[in-house]
Amino acid sequence: MEDKEYSCFFQLATDIIGGKWKSMVLWSLKKGVKRNGELRRLIPKISQKMLTQQLRELEEAGVVERIIYQEIPPKVEYKLTTFGEKLIPILHMLHDWGKDYAQDNNIKIIKDANCEID
Repeated sequence: MEDKEYSCFFQLATDIIGGKWKSMVLWSLKKGVKRNGELRRLIPKISQKMLTQQLRELEEAGVVERIIYQEIPPKVEYKLTTFGEKLIPILHMLHDWGKDYAQDNNIKIIKDANCEID
């Protein structure tokens, strides 16, 4: 990220968390530590390749931490870092904005347990 040039802080922020899947990965981690398989179940339409790529980018940005346990078979977990946790209120506001927008524009949302606020 430090090799890129940005014209404003908003551009930097959206580069870090933007895209179709990064926000869903962050939303899935808001309740705590998750393993790869758990994230795949919570985001069923994401491919393994895309999940791995998004996790690596979020880890590189310092928003997600990868925890590797030295055991056999290997165990890897992911959690939000302090910077990632600071995103939770913003994600909640985006959720609420999306809900209001859907209601005002008669957009049908398929209920998904991962998308609820807890």
